[in-house]
Amino acid sequence: MVAADLPIGDRIRHYRGGRRQDAVAGLVGISPDYLSQIERGLKVPSLPILYALAQELGVPTAALLSEQPPPAEEHKDTAEGAVGRALLGYGPAHSSAPVAAAVLRDRVESAWQSWQTSGERFTEAAATLPSLVADVEHAARAARAGEDEVERRAVFRAAADLYCLLRSYLRRTGRVDLATVAADRAMRAAEDADDPLRIAAARWNFGHVLLAAGQAAEAEEMALRAAGELAATTMPEVERTAMGGALQLVAVVAAARRRRWWEARERLTQYAAPAARAVSDASNVAWTVFGPTNVALHAVSIEMEAGETGEALHTADAIDTSGLPSLEREFTFGLEVAACHSQRRDDAAALLALLGLEASAPEDLARTPLARQLVLTVVRRARSIHARQAEQLAVRIGLV
Repeated sequence: MVAADLPIGDRIRHYRGGRRQDAVAGLVGISPDYLSQIERGLKVPSLPILYALAQELGVPTAALLSEQPPPAEEHKDTAEGAVGRALLGYGPAHSSAPVAAAVLRDRVESAWQSWQTSGERFTEAAATLPSLVADVEHAARAARAGEDEVERRAVFRAAADLYCLLRSYLRRTGRVDLATVAADRAMRAAEDADDPLRIAAARWNFGHVLLAAGQAAEAEEMALRAAGELAATTMPEVERTAMGGALQLVAVVAAARRRRWWEARERLTQYAAPAARAVSDASNVAWTVFGPTNVALHAVSIEMEAGETGEALHTADAIDTSGLPSLEREFTFGLEVAACHSQRRDDAAALLALLGLEASAPEDLARTPLARQLVLTVVRRARSIHARQAEQLAVRIGLV
């Protein structure tokens, strides 16, 4: 129990425990510096930010405001915990026969397809990933000791693809610690497979882990180094071009996160856009969703983060996302459009965008801190008819 007179900032720091400050800030949607100022008592968080912090820290909002301690939660055997145990080696007995690489390949591709296209992807991932991770880990152990070189490399290709998926899943479920482990496993598996495409994809994947951890400079450095090394690989030209473009987009995001807007715009137009013109949206090389539409979506992201919401919405109006192979990427785009409308205090348009996201990806809407914050903003600020609709939406996504 914390002291009754403990300030809000100290309470937040107390419940944050050993978790990294930049990781928590990133998941809540604020800068690490802003969270630091809150914890030091230099800033008072708004109610939406306070609510988002409480959600991320796993305590009731009242625990950050009053002397009442959070109730002890009943232990739940979550899918994230099951995935973590599988990553740590809990799975089939070492003496049991491993699953064949071809079977693993089909299962991994099915999991990726669900993750990128299903509106209930979190539920489906929770049902399939724990056993799939356990089987891949077991197969990888057996492959290292085996003598069949073709099977060994096939197992590690499947493992590299699965670990890249795990990074995205674990990041989205708030387990940045396990996401980092998964990204590292992807790197090791790709190297064990000696597969240039998967090595590049694993570096792209690790760049996103660094971005999530607030390490934009390190993400940019890794992405640009990996993009420069692609020229020496023997992969097909389309794959080389797509992976190079995807890595450039990591650098674009990193520059924007560091508030270097002109550098982000220049890199997008000079490096990513020409690469995108050489590939199609449907190619989806290494599940990166790189293509002309994704490059256009990044242009919207830059302007939104730069506060140029008018330009962002103007750019967004010209984008057709119907050809995107990833519902996840389409959701992120829709959420950024909603955020732009909210920044312009157009609550009716923001609500319309949020309702559209609920129809296509309800689980993402319920789980994403920015989405929940936008719903609360409409509830608090909009005219009565829109506020009532937002209140109903808040109930449906578990906000109230």
